[in-house]
Amino acid sequence: MGGSSLQLLLTFFLFLLCMKPALGNYWGVGNANLNCKERERQTLIKIKEDLIDDHDHLSSWSTKVGREDCCKWRGVHCDNHTGHVTQLDLSISDVEPLRGKLSPFLSELQYLTSLDVSFNDFNHTQIPKSIASLSNLRHLDFYRANFGRNIPFQLGNLSSLQYLDLGWNNFNEPEDLEWLRPLSSLSVLCMTSVNLSKVNNWLHVVNQLPYLTVLVLRTCSLPNIFPIPHVNSSNSLDVLNLSDNNLTSSSSVLEWLFNSNTSVVGLGLSHNQFQGLIPDAFSKIHSLELLILNDNEFEGGIPKSFSGMCNLKILSLSSNNFSELLLGIVHNLTGSANHSIEELYLDNNHIMGSFPDLTAFSSLRVLFLSANRLSGTIPESLGKQSNLERLYIGGNPFEGVISEAHFSKLTKLKVFHIYNNSLVFNFSSNWVPPFQLEQLYFVSCQLGFGLPKWLQTQKSYYWLDLSNSTILDTLSNSYWIFPNQKFYMNLSDNQISGHIPNLSLESSFGSIIDLSSNELEGEIPSFVFRGVHLDLSKNMLSKLAFSLCAANNNSLRFLDLSNNRLSGELPNCWMHFEGLKILKLENNNFHGKIPSSMGSLIEIETLDLGNNNFSGELPSFLKNCSKLIFLDLRNNSLSGLIPMWLGRSHPNLVDLILRSNHLYGRMPPHLCHLTHLQILDLASNKITGSIPKCLNNLISLMDKKNPSVATSHSYEVLSLSYVDHTIWMWKGREYEYRNNLALVKSIDLSSNKLNGVIPEEIGVLDGLISLNLSNNLLTGKITSNIGLLYSLEVLDLSDNKLCGEIPSTLSLIDRLNFLNLRNNNLSGRIPIGPQFNTFIASAYEGNPNLCGFPLLKNCLGEETPQNPTVNRSSGDISMQGEEDGFITLGFYVSATIGFVASFWGVCGTLLLNRSWRLSHFKFLNNIRD
Repeated sequence: MGGSSLQLLLTFFLFLLCMKPALGNYWGVGNANLNCKERERQTLIKIKEDLIDDHDHLSSWSTKVGREDCCKWRGVHCDNHTGHVTQLDLSISDVEPLRGKLSPFLSELQYLTSLDVSFNDFNHTQIPKSIASLSNLRHLDFYRANFGRNIPFQLGNLSSLQYLDLGWNNFNEPEDLEWLRPLSSLSVLCMTSVNLSKVNNWLHVVNQLPYLTVLVLRTCSLPNIFPIPHVNSSNSLDVLNLSDNNLTSSSSVLEWLFNSNTSVVGLGLSHNQFQGLIPDAFSKIHSLELLILNDNEFEGGIPKSFSGMCNLKILSLSSNNFSELLLGIVHNLTGSANHSIEELYLDNNHIMGSFPDLTAFSSLRVLFLSANRLSGTIPESLGKQSNLERLYIGGNPFEGVISEAHFSKLTKLKVFHIYNNSLVFNFSSNWVPPFQLEQLYFVSCQLGFGLPKWLQTQKSYYWLDLSNSTILDTLSNSYWIFPNQKFYMNLSDNQISGHIPNLSLESSFGSIIDLSSNELEGEIPSFVFRGVHLDLSKNMLSKLAFSLCAANNNSLRFLDLSNNRLSGELPNCWMHFEGLKILKLENNNFHGKIPSSMGSLIEIETLDLGNNNFSGELPSFLKNCSKLIFLDLRNNSLSGLIPMWLGRSHPNLVDLILRSNHLYGRMPPHLCHLTHLQILDLASNKITGSIPKCLNNLISLMDKKNPSVATSHSYEVLSLSYVDHTIWMWKGREYEYRNNLALVKSIDLSSNKLNGVIPEEIGVLDGLISLNLSNNLLTGKITSNIGLLYSLEVLDLSDNKLCGEIPSTLSLIDRLNFLNLRNNNLSGRIPIGPQFNTFIASAYEGNPNLCGFPLLKNCLGEETPQNPTVNRSSGDISMQGEEDGFITLGFYVSATIGFVASFWGVCGTLLLNRSWRLSHFKFLNNIRD
């Protein structure tokens, strides 16, 4: 948690140190009496022609009467004396970017000193090489502009350039950075995410930039450099960020840093592979104010020398392997100089001990101690940290009581995170906290029986998480719990009852609300549907219709009303929710036809209407929902044919579950077009005909680790974040799967009227872990290709009309742990193998012509069927008898004499010789110490 916050903080730090040149009025400013140059106005029009402006950001760039003066156009700044365009800012919006390409006609703006095209989408096009002719350019910003191809080496001609940001684009890997050397005026260089793995001399190059003050090479795959380059004579670096590069402790980067850059103010080395103890040499950089070392493999504690870092204000050591007592860490930071520390990040380590007195850190504003091994009680002295704004102490086994005294002087507290501990919160009912929180995170805590009454005094919070915190209360009269601004609220997994209050909060627009797994009842008010995420699942809510249709919110992305008592026909107003991606209504009492307005959900990816009583045919308007990934209509009363469009219109479908309906007819071969399908469940319908041979086209059911498959198919890995769980039939029972859904690969066609043979092509689907074809009318032999399904764990072919022998290839499937072949016409010997030795006789009953273990019926030529693991030859038994003959009476006599002699030889000597006895026990004490 601390690491990501620090990256944002370092970015802000960089912003302060390398503020862009003032652009005047963002809308363009200039001398009202001095129009822009006609030639430059025409050039700007040409530049606009190459851009795609979907949101009319450049509507002011017009040749209409009254708009001819380009100095008044948005993003254009002219010199007040000459009228020439000197600054161009096309960094319009990261949400609504410009698209297209950057015009080469930019080179005609010869007086340009600043160009900013960050946060746009230039679709991997190349930066125009002609920009290199802008000799007056001092500021060049391409940050997050989605440029591609090679970085033009011609940029090295911009000898006046002081600021260059190439971060977060899609450039090819450069072979070298030699083009940087001529940029002798460069002060700020940012190349975040540019892959520099081939540039072994990167450190030598940046050392040649005498005025460089800010260097950001984050996420650049930097190679570890040897040997150390010559020292930078200017010694000018103020900010250095080399985070996320897999640099190691043996890298020469650290030695270069300690010897050459002792004036650095901000240093970022997070997300690398530095190991061992933190080097004392960091303390030599006396100018350091910001040190970010999180997400490495440092261990031990903080060096004592850190107490002399008199300017250090922010220290991040999150996500390392520190195991020292927290008291020792605090002691090594509380030298006479270090009382100025404002932010301390120590979360996600193995730090032990009790919570120490931190009053020596009088300037402390941010404290991260989450996810360590701290124990004991929290001292009331914490309440004296009057400057504390953000406090994270969750994930530690603290005990005892948290009372009002712990917050007595925390007047500036804005964020409080605590979770997973045994602390008891003891606040009086009329307590008025001295702070106004913005974020409150009490998860898996013991808050007592009711919603905290003191929350009524908090008017500024927008983040409230009290999930799984033993709250037993009613929500009906607790309207005050809902903030008056856009908010995140999670009260799930408690015992909150009553009705959701019917509020008219405009603040609910864009909000996230999770009230799942409680005991709420009654009608769902319309205001909760105005957010972007709503989860009311696992309650006792009973009324929906009016409130849903009154909402009209195309911004809603996630809606889960499953596992309630909602009934009646589903409202037909889904055209008001076209932005929905996930809709879960399963396990309710809806009936009637699926409403036609669901065809308006063109962004929908997850649609779960299972376990209701919907009727009618599968509606054709669902083919408009072409982005569907998960479709579950199980346990309804749907009828008719499985439509052919189901295989044509949903190319990304991963899970298709239609079990327990009244569908009939043949399986359409178009289902074989669903190449991403991982779960196909058509069980318990009335489907007839044969199993399509084209099932071998379901390439996502193949094992992607198989090299022969990898060379034949190109797989697109689809994210399974579209659904957090699914109900899956496993070994005849329903299980709820919440994790690793990407690993679930299953075909279930059981309880239909399928006939014909099991197609040999099914053997190609070697990623299957469950295959259920039971309760059909299948005939013929079990194909030997079924032994190629080496990932298979469950195989159920029971209650068919299969004949012939059980294929011996089945014994090759070493993962098979459930087998059901009952009630067929199989014959011959049951195969022998490690897995077959674990199956019980009931797996084969109803096949009178089968023989061998574990059945009581012996095969021809056998006297008694035996478990192969214990059925050994008489020769084996004879040899065992010979081996057992080694253990005779003489063996026991010899062992007894040996033990007595050894025991008294040692213990007797110690009893009789005092000096040896004292030396022995002294040695044991030393070993224990």
